[in-house]
Amino acid sequence: MQVNVSARHGHLSPASQSKIASKVSRLRRYFDRLTALNVTVDLQNSSLPAVEIVASAERFHDLVSHEHSGLLWRSVDGAVQKMEQQLRKHKEKVRDHKHVANTRRS
Repeated sequence: MQVNVSARHGHLSPASQSKIASKVSRLRRYFDRLTALNVTVDLQNSSLPAVEIVASAERFHDLVSHEHSGLLWRSVDGAVQKMEQQLRKHKEKVRDHKHVANTRRS
């Protein structure tokens, strides 16, 4: 799985990029068919940084989560949490736990 971290309208230190990449790479445990995670940090408004995560999965459209907050790490955590919810919901749909199988009686 590829994890790409990029910044828009500013610069992130390598330490920040690696910390963000490690937080986002935890999403793999919620859905193992992820192929790529692209994280974009928008620093245009320095008092309100925005984070966008785009997750690409096999045989499914891209999932997107956005978050903006007063602190960069709170934005990252919020976006990761939103993506976790989307991945859990998608995994439930794929597994179809709510479907009741018809049993054949003889």
